Amino acid sequence: MRGTVNGEQRTVNALDQRLEQLAWVPEPKRKLIQRLGIETWRELLEHYPRRYEDRTRFAAFPTESSEEPICLRGIIGKVSARFFGGRKIVEATLEDVFNTVLSGRVVCRWFNQHYLQRMLAAGQELIVFGRPKRYKNRIYLDHPEFEIVEEEGEENIHMGRIAPIYPLTEGVRQRTLRSIMFRAVQELAALGLETVSGRPSEEEALRQIHFPDSWPAQEEARKVLALAEFVAMQVVVERRKRAAIAMAGERHVASGELTKRFLAALPYRPTAAQERAIGEIRRDMGREIPMSRLLQGDVGAGKTVVAAAAMLYAVEAGYQAALMAPTQVLAEQHFDNFRRWLSALDVRIALRTGNRQEVSHLELLGDSQILIGTHALLYDAEQFRRLGLVVIDEQHKFGVLQRAKLMERSPVPDLLVMTATPIPRTLAMTVYGDLEISVLDEKPANRRPVITRVRPSAKVPEAASFIRERVEAGRQAYIIYPVIEESDTLSLKAATTEHSKWEKLLAPMRCGLLHGRLTPDEKDRVMEAFRKGCIDVLVSTTVIEVGVDVPNATVMLIENSERFGLAQLHQLRGRIGRGQHQSYCVLLTDREDPEALDKLTILERSQNGFEIAEADLRIRGPGDMLGTAQSGLPPLRLASLIKDEALLFEAKNIARTILDADPELQQPKHQRFARIATQTSENGPSLAN
Repeated sequence: MRGTVNGEQRTVNALDQRLEQLAWVPEPKRKLIQRLGIETWRELLEHYPRRYEDRTRFAAFPTESSEEPICLRGIIGKVSARFFGGRKIVEATLEDVFNTVLSGRVVCRWFNQHYLQRMLAAGQELIVFGRPKRYKNRIYLDHPEFEIVEEEGEENIHMGRIAPIYPLTEGVRQRTLRSIMFRAVQELAALGLETVSGRPSEEEALRQIHFPDSWPAQEEARKVLALAEFVAMQVVVERRKRAAIAMAGERHVASGELTKRFLAALPYRPTAAQERAIGEIRRDMGREIPMSRLLQGDVGAGKTVVAAAAMLYAVEAGYQAALMAPTQVLAEQHFDNFRRWLSALDVRIALRTGNRQEVSHLELLGDSQILIGTHALLYDAEQFRRLGLVVIDEQHKFGVLQRAKLMERSPVPDLLVMTATPIPRTLAMTVYGDLEISVLDEKPANRRPVITRVRPSAKVPEAASFIRERVEAGRQAYIIYPVIEESDTLSLKAATTEHSKWEKLLAPMRCGLLHGRLTPDEKDRVMEAFRKGCIDVLVSTTVIEVGVDVPNATVMLIENSERFGLAQLHQLRGRIGRGQHQSYCVLLTDREDPEALDKLTILERSQNGFEIAEADLRIRGPGDMLGTAQSGLPPLRLASLIKDEALLFEAKNIARTILDADPELQQPKHQRFARIATQTSENGPSLAN
């Protein structure tokens, strides 16, 4: 920002003015804007277009179907309404406004939107945007977006340019919001915003993002504002990292003999990646700065063994270690595994969940050295006497604020967070940017690839025959559904309904049912019966997604597989292929669109979790992929973790420079970052796509 410190301060404050303080926003328009959740000038400017229409030229009226949407300008010839299948259809016949010899017409259709019959009239000029579809020698646009062309003396805003198209809400029209945005951008000129790293000024970037002069100008503006978003995010991440380093910690390692004995007793030798990760953790735990480390690896890479080795370092040094799992099923599985692994080492282990408390030793022997539980551990600080290490399994199921609660003690314990969702490095720099990272990029040598196939839902009888064949050979199977019960609004198969069908289809084989609404005791009984082989086929929801380990289960059938993300499907597939027998995953879908099928065939081709994670990031975006609602980071509206990697690295350096010069963010030009840091620590907003 230009000018004096006071001028800088005025600029910052001006953008934070509420709409009612802005004389150029009349009350009727203010009320419309507020329907979009916008309360300040800054929020108005950050309500970016979701797309643009090039109104310097319009597409010719189509004669064939197309997968690509087109933008047309035409005159309504007639408007009519009819009923079909119980639905009212409003139709507007649109004729080419240019009326050339080759011009044609299209029929715009809207289903169950009765009010459009009152809005549209013959002779109106419309701009429409949609996908053309040819049917019986006519071209249709179903549910196109539209805008009525009106003579308001603002053709330079709405026509003859690259026009912004904004997210709307009921009662807010596109032309009205575009006019308000134009004024909001015009008023920026009086503020004089600063240049970002030699690029166009923020003022110019905001003008070009809303009303671009050209496509290159729009993209350059997006990069300027994307960099600003990344800088705000990296300031939060870097402050968090510096705060952790400044905390008082302790050394939590001794000779390491206990860990060596544990590793030597395993029935296999740890992979080189596991040994490397254990070494990195030991080095961190040997410092007085609290460890903050992320352990990420593909399904089956052996993260739990690494966690056990780390926890034994703490135990041998005279400290307690705690492991927090996202579900009771997984917490109890960890407890059983640790009890089996560590029985010969005389380590005292306790399980603490909301419904079950158990210890592996007589209470009179002393306090538990390793505590395993769910989020219930967060609220029972009394059981910790000398906590040295906290391990959080499946970190993205919790969130920054929840894991911070376990660290609210002095001296601060070491922290190891684990995830079986491989993370692209751009995402790791944001969601986990305050953590050091260890990667398990190898699997034990005895793991066979899971044969994966995509099949239409009509192939259920063939799938049932295959499951019967594998069970008769002594194996077990999972059948996964996206929902517990059927719904009137979702046409999805449900676990409870389909369970009874499978019981009949596979009789006399034993079919169990597992889902999130069962009580913890009921879940325990079902899982224990499946582990012991008393259940042949387990019909389940995604409650088995994380960590459940039954080596004899070699078949997984996933219904409505298109409804899951790639990373989640890869996690589910990771529940099989854990033993010596060949495993098979069948992805059933009734979708025929190429996009859904292309997504699923990625799993046919690849077993590599990092490749799958990159593809999932491209398809779904970071917010959906990791469930980062509690990431504690400001949102990304324009920046892309996929295509803006170079900007992210640049932002990281800028953030460090800012904090080196102004650690408390007290300078006026940095107070925006201070405000964002405060908001994120209090509210934990999510990453947007």
